[in-house]
Amino acid sequence: MLVKTGLFLLLVTIFQVSARYTEVQPDFIENVIKYEEEAVNSGSRIVSGWEAVPGQHPHHAALRMVDPTGSVGGCGGSFASKEWVITAAHCTAGRVTIVVRGGVVSLTDPEYIHETTEYYNHPLYDNNRPTVVQPHDIGLVKLQSPVTYSFRLQRIRIQPRAEAYRNYEGAVVYASGHGRTWTGGAVTEVLRWVYLTAISNQACGSTFTSGIIIDTSICARFFNVTSQSTCQGDSGGPLVHVGSDSVPTLIGVTSFVAGGNFGCHSGLPAGFIRPGPYLDWFEQVTGVDFENLVEDEPTTPAPSPTTPRPTETVPPEIDYNTTPDYRPTPTIPAPSPTTPSPTQTVPPEIDYNTTPDYRPTPTIPAPSPTTPEPDRPTPTFPDSKPTSSIPDVTTFAPVQPTTEDYHITTPDDEEGSGGDGGDDSDCSDSNEDDEMSELLKRLEVKVKVKVRFDKYKHKEEKEKVTEIKKHH
Repeated sequence: MLVKTGLFLLLVTIFQVSARYTEVQPDFIENVIKYEEEAVNSGSRIVSGWEAVPGQHPHHAALRMVDPTGSVGGCGGSFASKEWVITAAHCTAGRVTIVVRGGVVSLTDPEYIHETTEYYNHPLYDNNRPTVVQPHDIGLVKLQSPVTYSFRLQRIRIQPRAEAYRNYEGAVVYASGHGRTWTGGAVTEVLRWVYLTAISNQACGSTFTSGIIIDTSICARFFNVTSQSTCQGDSGGPLVHVGSDSVPTLIGVTSFVAGGNFGCHSGLPAGFIRPGPYLDWFEQVTGVDFENLVEDEPTTPAPSPTTPRPTETVPPEIDYNTTPDYRPTPTIPAPSPTTPSPTQTVPPEIDYNTTPDYRPTPTIPAPSPTTPEPDRPTPTFPDSKPTSSIPDVTTFAPVQPTTEDYHITTPDDEEGSGGDGGDDSDCSDSNEDDEMSELLKRLEVKVKVKVRFDKYKHKEEKEKVTEIKKHH
C-alpha cells in the first residue's frame, strides 16, 4: 500500500512539473527583474556574464526613453547605419523622447550621445498594448545627428534575406547590454555580455504555450551555466552570431524571457525577433537597403574593421587586454590642454594681489600738496622754526633810527661843503659821501622791506598759533 501511495505521489509530482513547464508565459526582462529583485533583493542582473571593453561591441546602442508621465526606462539597440538604430518596439511605444548613446562601455562616457523623437514600430505591432508581449516586437529609431564611425562605434551587418529563417540550433551566439532599467533600480553603468546557445523554434515553442513563437522569432538559452540569459542584456539589445566569414551578424533583437515564477535564471530560453524578415519594411521606412548598404565611407575599409570583431568576442582575453592599452592614450592629451589654462590664470592673480600693495603708496604723498604753505617764504625756512626768524627782526630794529639820522645829516653836510666851495679832496669826499648816501638809502629801503616782511610773517605765525590753540 505504501509503495502504491509513493508511486502515486511520484506520478503526481512529475505531472505537476511537466504541466508547470508547459504553462510558461513570456514576459519582458524589465518586469522579471523587478519581481526577482523584490523577492531576492539581488544586487545585479549580471550573474554569469562579463564586463565589456572598448571596441568589443561597437554596434551596441544604449537607449534611455521618457514617457509622457516623465518615467525613464532603459533599452538596448544596434547601429544599422549612421542614422538608424534597430531596437524592440515595446521599448519605444508611447515614448516622447529617446536619448541614444553610442561607442559606449560606461554610460557616463559615451562617444556619441544625442536625443531624438523620431521612431517607427512595425505596423503589425500594437502600440496601444506595450505591456503585452507580442510578435513583430521590432522598431527603428532615427538619429537626428549621424554618428561618426570609430574604433568604439561601428554598424553591424544585418541578417541577410537568405538566412532570415535559418535554423541556428546549437550555434554559439552572444548578447550584450547594461542589464537594468532606471525605473526598476540602480542602473548597471558598465556594458556586459554573455554567451548563449541558439535553439530551434520548435523547441522554443514547446516551452511557451501562448503562441508567441512564430517564424520571425528566434530563441536562445544558457551556454554552460543555467543562469546565463538575456537578463545580462537589455530589451531591444543585439543577439549576435559570428559566421564562417568571421563577421558579426545581427540575428536577433531581445524581446522577452520566461515570466511568472521562472525568471531569467531558470535555464529556460529567451525570445528574440529576427531582423532578416523585416528588411523590406526597413527599406520602406528608411529608404536604405541594409543588406547591401553602401555609405559615404569606402566600401573596402568597411569590412576590415568588422573582421577583427569576431576575434575580439570569441577569444575576449586576447584583444580585450590590448584594447585598454589604447584607451588611456587618447585621454592623456585631454588633461594637458587644461593644465596650461590654470597656469595662465595664476600669474594674473599674483599681479593683481601685488598691485594693491603699491596702490596705497601713491596716496601717501597726498598730504604733500598741503605742505606748499611752508614753501611760501623760502625752502630753507621750513627747516627752522618760525620763532627763529623773530630775532632777525629785532636785530634790524635798532638800525631804523640810525639810518634815519644818516639820511638827515648827510644831505646837510653835503650842502654845507658845497657852499664853502672846497678843493678836489673835498670833491672826492663829497662823491664818496654821495655814494655812501646812496648806499644808505638802498639799505634803508631793504631794511624797511625786511622789517615789514618780518612783521607780517610774525603776525601770521601768531595767528596760526592762536588758531591752533582755539582748536585744542
